[in-house]
Amino acid sequence: MKITTILCCSVLIAFGLFAAVYALAGFDLLLFFCAGNGAVYRAVLSLAGVAAGWLVFWLIAFRPLKPLS
Repeated sequence: MKITTILCCSVLIAFGLFAAVYALAGFDLLLFFCAGNGAVYRAVLSLAGVAAGWLVFWLIAFRPLKPLS
């Protein structure tokens, strides 16, 4: 469970860095890593949705921020 959460966080951080490079430089780094293949590009992008869904589930199920209030 902990490894999955750490993996999903790292995937979302990587996608955020790729988006920042694209926004600042206009170069799509993710498309470069996918060698221009559209199917692989969409498959890798779907990982961001799965990672975000997992983190939403984790935040609802385990409420890690509850002790802060």
